[in-house]
Amino acid sequence: MHKSASYPIAMYDYELTVQDAAALVREGKAKLIDVREPWENATARVDGGLLMPMGDVPSRAHQELDPDDRLLILCHHGARSLSVTNWLRQQGFEAAQSVAGGIDAWSCAVDPRIPRY
Repeated sequence: MHKSASYPIAMYDYELTVQDAAALVREGKAKLIDVREPWENATARVDGGLLMPMGDVPSRAHQELDPDDRLLILCHHGARSLSVTNWLRQQGFEAAQSVAGGIDAWSCAVDPRIPRY
């Protein structure tokens, strides 16, 4: 993120690797927010993640998420999660980050027991 007079410097990069995300979740230092659809979550999921489909984020974020928490946003491959991360950052959730590669990368690099689809 570029430094600008009207915008503060972001605390974290917009994306992080699945390995870093898994470590943060395992250590209890971040909350995993799954922005995929319910059928996708039923097919493959990371235990402990909160299902909040992308379309529900605008109506649920301010009620269910703490702007001070480190939020790791997960989708299938990383496009939806990056979009949601951008929106959350604009809403004041400065520690929101997209999990690069999504659950597909998580299955390949972190936990092969999670099915790929």
